[in-house]
Amino acid sequence: MTALISRATADPLAPVIASLTRMGLRHGKESLQGLSAGLVTHAPGWRSAAELLTADGVSDWLAAAEGRWSAQPHAAAALAWKCYSYWLALPAVLGFAASRRVPLMTPDHVLVRFSERQPFLTVALRRPVTAVLATDPIVATDTPGLLIVEDEDELLGVLRRSLVDAHLDPMLDEVRKQARLSRRTLWGSVASGVSYALSRGFVAPPATVLDTAHRVLGALGADDLVELSVREQGGLDIKRRTCCLAFTLPTPKVCTSCCIRQ
Repeated sequence: MTALISRATADPLAPVIASLTRMGLRHGKESLQGLSAGLVTHAPGWRSAAELLTADGVSDWLAAAEGRWSAQPHAAAALAWKCYSYWLALPAVLGFAASRRVPLMTPDHVLVRFSERQPFLTVALRRPVTAVLATDPIVATDTPGLLIVEDEDELLGVLRRSLVDAHLDPMLDEVRKQARLSRRTLWGSVASGVSYALSRGFVAPPATVLDTAHRVLGALGADDLVELSVREQGGLDIKRRTCCLAFTLPTPKVCTSCCIRQ
């Protein structure tokens, strides 16, 4: 981290956005298609993610997913969840890994747009709050929107509470009321998404990427749902222990990490 930060230019999300930008340069613009440019928006036409924690919100979202993938309801729900949980988690887990800054992805801070066209879903932040370590230089700037924590374990706890306890868990409960899917099936997509986010977006020695992935997945309670190893050419080899049901689409797809390949 930079030792000195100007009071006039301090932005808690700057290193997170920089990591996302590098990911886009390495993997193409489609690797960021589910995130709003710059991550933060105040533009009209977005929904609060809190709406997706309601029965009507999930119903609208799943209906759009059925149209997007021309899929049976349970398969559309599984794919919609896979998409949503990946884009929601990406800024938070990459922020922790690359800069030890975690934007809080709670429903009241997150905005979403979805449609039956590609991209199916886009995520943004409003009124961002960022959890940072007490040793982070930005703490000395009195920048608003900071949640200061003492150590990395506490930072991972904030990551879990904001991403999982406040957002994904209650949303998952509502999804399961409307689609016949197990928690393990859905949570397997979270584990896979977090692993891919770090494999693609965290620039570090492979062993460090692997260790960080296990650390984050352990904090989220999802480390048993994927098998990870270092690839010779870099990044992680990811093997799921659940399936996202993409093989049931009218044009079947079997993901490279899918358990049915094993």
